[in-house]
Amino acid sequence: MNGSLESNQPLLQQLVAGAGHQTLKSDVVVCVPHPYLSQVQQALQVSGITWGAQNMSAFSHGAYTGEVSADMLLDFGCQWVLLGHSERRTLFSESDVDVLAKTKAALAAGITPVICIGETEQEYSDGQTEAVVSRQLQPILKLAPELLKKVVIAYEPVWAIGTGKSATPEQAQKVHAYIRGLLAQHQAEAVRVLYGGSVNADNVQALFSMPDIDGALVGGASLKAVDFLSIAAV
Repeated sequence: MNGSLESNQPLLQQLVAGAGHQTLKSDVVVCVPHPYLSQVQQALQVSGITWGAQNMSAFSHGAYTGEVSADMLLDFGCQWVLLGHSERRTLFSESDVDVLAKTKAALAAGITPVICIGETEQEYSDGQTEAVVSRQLQPILKLAPELLKKVVIAYEPVWAIGTGKSATPEQAQKVHAYIRGLLAQHQAEAVRVLYGGSVNADNVQALFSMPDIDGALVGGASLKAVDFLSIAAV
């Protein structure tokens, strides 16, 4: 929950300029709070950078005051949506079943869901990482194979989000390999698995060198165009 119309403008201008001066080697996506989707749509539509939202409703329309549907996101050209971010799970009590319902709604609308999973510091200390990741993924893994292959998974250890702590490349790779194994059991090993958790320009090269890390879900570093573009360029 950052930004304003005024502060967003130079950031977007820098992203567009930077994208124009380098060949984007991967999908580069900016996911923003709902009020700024129109601004981002206008700024990025010819930049090569795509955009999405940070959350959406599982419901298509009706008496759900304050909610935002998939069709509303489509009105602003959204191709992506973050679902199940740890803050949604912990602060707003979203369950694995809630995340599944939203995932189905996004897929039905043709929006790619980026599904966030990860353990807390206590769960990590207790050696529960794989158990937590498996539990959070189980509902998603029950999707029909043709739908499962369309999702993106983002592993974000909660203890590394906004803390300055980041899993070592080796720690992250171990969990990503486990996730890849779960996906492979459902013929979906090609699903992209991103790492999120204090990713920055200094550690991204080492993280991306790991065989099962396909990209990054960038937090604080995305608020600085130079840092974000340097990550995208790796």
